[in-house]
Amino acid sequence: MTTSPMTLPADARVAPDAAPKRIFGWLFAVAILAVMGAYVRAIYFTPIEAQQGAVQKIYYLHVPAWIACYLAYGLVAIGSVINLWLHDERADRLAASAAEVGILFNTVGLTVGPVWAKPIWGTWWTWDARLTSTLFLWFIFAAYLVLRGAIESPAMRARFSAVLAILGVLLIPFIHLSVYLFRTLHPMPIMLQPQALVNPPLSPEMETTFLVSSLAFLLLCVALVVSRYRLATLRAVADDADVLSIRPPPRPRAGITRRTRG
Repeated sequence: MTTSPMTLPADARVAPDAAPKRIFGWLFAVAILAVMGAYVRAIYFTPIEAQQGAVQKIYYLHVPAWIACYLAYGLVAIGSVINLWLHDERADRLAASAAEVGILFNTVGLTVGPVWAKPIWGTWWTWDARLTSTLFLWFIFAAYLVLRGAIESPAMRARFSAVLAILGVLLIPFIHLSVYLFRTLHPMPIMLQPQALVNPPLSPEMETTFLVSSLAFLLLCVALVVSRYRLATLRAVADDADVLSIRPPPRPRAGITRRTRG
């Protein structure tokens, strides 16, 4: 009895019946509506901050984007740890999907931050600990995506990228604490500190808008990760189908020979 050299192990295949029928679902639509509603509230129903003026409303985009970024990178770390432990391809797909979403929100945070900083600090960028470390975080996960595209072996790709992702996520606590450890232009957290629970630094309207925006961005983050994971699953099904469609050439039957006439 012979087996095809291209046959995949059963646990490495994705059952066609288990593949999602569509990429974007109702959760994505709800998330988009939530983000739109959050910014309608931020623009039209939230008071203007007395010292910074209207530019302060970037706060309701900037901080929620970073919160969503950290959630996505946290999912990358969880998927990477599970993959290193159990060698589960589903965990690797989750990590890869969340990494793309994380770098999206990372880019949003790095982009809108200078727009807010210019009228307040008088400069677009400064190489202090907070800004430099967040930029370095972006480069780490950009390298993560490049690494995944450069390695052909699925097992080796999952293992190497998982190690890089875990090391990258370890930078997030340092980013949060950098404003306490070093002198920076970047202010300390306003809402993301224990004192905010006892003595809120924002007015009730601003606090509500911040919470609504943060929840909307978290919902959008989850919806994007789910949609990207569905796409990765569909690609896995297509790849398995391509591999299984390859068959070796038929072998001639034993005992049958053809004679040629001279």
